[in-house]
Amino acid sequence: MNQTILNRLRSIKISGRSKAFSSSSAAVPLGDVLIREGVLTEEKLQLVLKEQERLKEQGYSPRQLGELVVSMGLATEVEVLGAINRFYRISAHNLAGNFADLIQRKEQIRGRGTSVFHPPIKVKLAIAVFVIVGLTIASISSLILRRQQEQLYQQTVRMGKVSLSYFANNAKLHLIEDNVLQLNALIKEASSVSGLLYSVIVDGKGVIKAHSDTKLIGTPFKGFGNVQESAEKDSISYFRYKDEKGSLILNVSRRIEFRGKNLGEVHVGISIDFIQEQIRRERTFILIVGFIIVALGIIAAVLFGITFSRPIGKLVSATKEIARGNYDFKVEEKRRDELGTLGRAFNYMSDELKMKSLLQETFGRYVSPTILKMILADPEKSWLKGMRTEATILFTDIRGFTAFSEKTEPEKIVEDLNEYFAIATQCILDHGGYVDKFIGDAVLGVFGAPAPMKDHAHRSIQACISMQQQFLQAATNGNPLLSRIGIGVNAGIIVAGNLGSQVKMEYSVIGDPVNLASRLNSLAGGGEIIISKSVYDAVKDSVSVETLPLQRVKGKSEEIQVFRVILPQA
Repeated sequence: MNQTILNRLRSIKISGRSKAFSSSSAAVPLGDVLIREGVLTEEKLQLVLKEQERLKEQGYSPRQLGELVVSMGLATEVEVLGAINRFYRISAHNLAGNFADLIQRKEQIRGRGTSVFHPPIKVKLAIAVFVIVGLTIASISSLILRRQQEQLYQQTVRMGKVSLSYFANNAKLHLIEDNVLQLNALIKEASSVSGLLYSVIVDGKGVIKAHSDTKLIGTPFKGFGNVQESAEKDSISYFRYKDEKGSLILNVSRRIEFRGKNLGEVHVGISIDFIQEQIRRERTFILIVGFIIVALGIIAAVLFGITFSRPIGKLVSATKEIARGNYDFKVEEKRRDELGTLGRAFNYMSDELKMKSLLQETFGRYVSPTILKMILADPEKSWLKGMRTEATILFTDIRGFTAFSEKTEPEKIVEDLNEYFAIATQCILDHGGYVDKFIGDAVLGVFGAPAPMKDHAHRSIQACISMQQQFLQAATNGNPLLSRIGIGVNAGIIVAGNLGSQVKMEYSVIGDPVNLASRLNSLAGGGEIIISKSVYDAVKDSVSVETLPLQRVKGKSEEIQVFRVILPQA
């Protein structure tokens, strides 16, 4: 066999589950793993792959490579599981379990964890606090500063109006008398008011009669440039403008009248740069306070996030352990909040999953992996509630077991029985059947239920032949019971489903074909396989038989036709 064929065989889909070994670039075929771990040699692996190909060509569902290695006696289940767990870093419990799914979930978790960076919750909380507190402080401070600026401006306007009223009321007589000295005395008296830049009294001809700058007295009043936002209310006009130095000034002016005659006007200039300076100081103060609040908020958010991220991180680690099959992993339950409740719920889930895994593992010892997968995928299906189906039933029993048990030590009996049960169970599972139950020294095997099979009769006969061949071979190693086993096989319509009570229940089969299979088993001598006509009709083209005389069995009013299967020569 060349290397190309060998590689193709290694990639065979084993029971539809080898995808777990090829879905990731980090995965390695199980055959190569067993060689790397020293469980198999290259020659032994070729034997296993050839057997897989042979089963496939005969129409059987190919078994998992690990199970096939064990059934062929090339390695023990402990050795194969150890190699799988070491190489793939999982915790599989049996070869019929879900170790392939564990590998796939592990690769998926690893891929999700490294594909995109996700900031921790404490960073997210810190960012959220920064944005929320920052926007809140900015919005509130902006509103407060605008209101404060407006209030300062209105206060400045009121101060200008007060000054205007003072000048207008006291300057009338002096303007009429053209008393420049008294007018300037008024200006000088008002110049001590804080924030007042200038005061100007102009007569009706536009000549400055009084000014805080005495150099301008007697000169024509030139007005103001760069006027902004002028307004007039209650005979008082005011506007903003910038002087030559760039300072922002509020000019407030009012006409001086006496008995309806315009005597002149008065102008008062007030600096409003102090308003902007005050707003800048307040803004700086708010920024400093806001920065302190944001910093404290971020620190609190980080600490608060840590209290969440630590237990959440532990839950993530616990989830990964559960995904690896480590159902004994627990999280702390010391907290008394919702996270503590979540931890307790997680531990409860872990216990339930462990119980389910144990039940699955236990059930998997009695049915083939294919049947187990079907039942677990849809446990509420009709096959568990009771259904009629066509199936083949086989009974095995030990001839002379009662006499043997009377003369043999109990420990020896148990040891020999366990070897017998192990061979019978493995042969039934190898060919797609399941072990219904052990009845004393008898084994009841079923093919065709709960999963329907078109070739259930053929599979059952192949299982019986393999069973007898292994019994006879193992009998030479000191277990005399194995050479005394008779097998009876019958096919027909049976009823399969859950039988029992609410306290104790089991999946089993009942019906006349089951009873007849038991009767046929009583006709079989040690090392013989006795089959009914219904089974013979289904397998006559592939099995050699010897026709036996008509037999009368309990429960049948008429004699029945039976056949003895001729075992192939080893």
